[in-house]
Amino acid sequence: MHYVSETQRQKLEHLHAIQTYFLGGFLMVDDQSCRNLELLRSLRSGGRKGALLDVLDQTVTAMGGRLMAHWLRYPLMDIQRIRNRHAAVSDAVQQMQARKDLRQALKSVRDLERLGSKIAMGHANARDLTALKFSIQALGEVYTALDGFSADPYVFPQDPQPLADLADLIDRAIREDAPPVTSEGGMICNGYDADLDELIRISRDGKGWLAELEAKERSTTGINSLKVRFNKVFGYYIEIPRAHSEAVPDNYVRKQTLVNAERYITDDLKHFESRVLNAEEQRSALELKLFTEVRERAKAHHADIQVVADFIARIDCLTTFAEVAQNNAYCLPQVNDEGILDITDGRHPVVEKLITGERFVPNSIRLDNQINQVLIITGPNMAGKSTVLRQVALITIMAQMGSFVPARKADVALTDRIFTRVGALDNLSAGQSTFMVEMQETANIVNNATVHSLVILDEIGRGTSTYDGLSIAWAVAEYLHELNGTGTRTLFATHYHELTELAEQLERVKNYNIAVKEWNDGIIFLRKLVEGGTNRSYGIQVARLAGIPETVIRRSRQVLAQIEAGSHPTVGDKKQKRTETRKKAGTCNWGSLARLSGSWSKPCKCWIWAA
Repeated sequence: MHYVSETQRQKLEHLHAIQTYFLGGFLMVDDQSCRNLELLRSLRSGGRKGALLDVLDQTVTAMGGRLMAHWLRYPLMDIQRIRNRHAAVSDAVQQMQARKDLRQALKSVRDLERLGSKIAMGHANARDLTALKFSIQALGEVYTALDGFSADPYVFPQDPQPLADLADLIDRAIREDAPPVTSEGGMICNGYDADLDELIRISRDGKGWLAELEAKERSTTGINSLKVRFNKVFGYYIEIPRAHSEAVPDNYVRKQTLVNAERYITDDLKHFESRVLNAEEQRSALELKLFTEVRERAKAHHADIQVVADFIARIDCLTTFAEVAQNNAYCLPQVNDEGILDITDGRHPVVEKLITGERFVPNSIRLDNQINQVLIITGPNMAGKSTVLRQVALITIMAQMGSFVPARKADVALTDRIFTRVGALDNLSAGQSTFMVEMQETANIVNNATVHSLVILDEIGRGTSTYDGLSIAWAVAEYLHELNGTGTRTLFATHYHELTELAEQLERVKNYNIAVKEWNDGIIFLRKLVEGGTNRSYGIQVARLAGIPETVIRRSRQVLAQIEAGSHPTVGDKKQKRTETRKKAGTCNWGSLARLSGSWSKPCKCWIWAA
């Protein structure tokens, strides 16, 4: 508080209390895992498109959008709070028309969080107060739409009358077409303050006031030749011919004597002169004073404004969950504290929206702490291993946020931390190789995982030699299986097929693979997770799909055949080509060819290679 006071150099009246929180109250996802799972930003583009937030954030208010991002980064650990959110989302799913009306009403509510902060800090202008007024007035439609809901989160937490009175004050005081600055006037409505109205009238109609004064003084003195005039030397004055000097009232003060006339001033005229000459300045100062008073009245309701802002953000997020669930066929998940993660026909919420050219294939998966604790998943690249791994983590996060999830059925274990080791990126600026980054991420997992954690490992050890990588991957899988004597739920995707042997040696390890079908010397990705391991990676077929030239593919098959036969690959084919002979294919149109050092001096289309 002292630091904030010193740096902001102003009073901290808007800070009413200190709120505490503890990390144990949330499912923790570290920054690296947040990036790997693409919760907020896409790894490819760096933008929101392709991230989970882009799918979930269909909010209609600024406060709701910020709260949605916060819920995504800090899912709950309290089962009862999670179930309360699920109940509220279910209520909104069932009340389709009420939800539509409520979301339409919410669109009229401005950013109350920031408006309230600007008012409390004394930075708000007239347009901010007008935005606050419109937002409070829109709350009436929100309250009406809330009548269609029964869940507790939709009950408004306070009496709306104080804010309604504030909106009425702003409506009477502040003009809707006020300028963005507070020092130029033009902010206060006509009829709000009599003195301000007078200043406005004087500044706009000074000549009319002088004509009224002149007529009034003529009637009072009986001098029909009396005139009210102005010059830059004397300002405003009353001029009376000397012939009528005897009729001049006592309250006239002589200012100047001319040959044929006398010039006088009066208290009313001096007052008018002072006001009319400084009317604009006085008007601006008075408007600022009146505006500040209204802003202070609004500042006194800062706590009420924040309560409403929090409420609006919350119901915006809950109805958004319902909207997204209905539009994407999500189901209501169950949350348990028994360590069982059982997902039937689960889908990746982002990939299923972006995929083109094929239908997204759902997958079922079960993890627990008794039988299926560590799943070793094998299969070729591009088959969908990473998608399955990530969708399990995303479904867990969504369930603990309070959202419905992309599955036909889901029973989600309460998870305290999600760890991921996905991809291979170096950090050259920090002097870290790809393998070093990979090992640091793995170290973070094995040092911090608990029995309630979910670990996602997508390839370990590929940044180093085959045998080193295999040994590290094997040891990590063993360690996670025996972690703290209980192990932790782990999905381990790998190309080291030797790891499938762990299922025969460790009781809670199971083998799965992503099915493919071989067809005409190629493969078809079935995208289906099935039980059992595989001993093939189909790398050459995937290389062909990626566009590797057929010559390279044929040579790859030759090398693979040599390795599988137990021999080392050789470069003998090159030697064979150098000793190949040519065979006459027809009459040579190029003339005679000279033989130079065992080769032909120039190419000729009439000759072909013969083995």
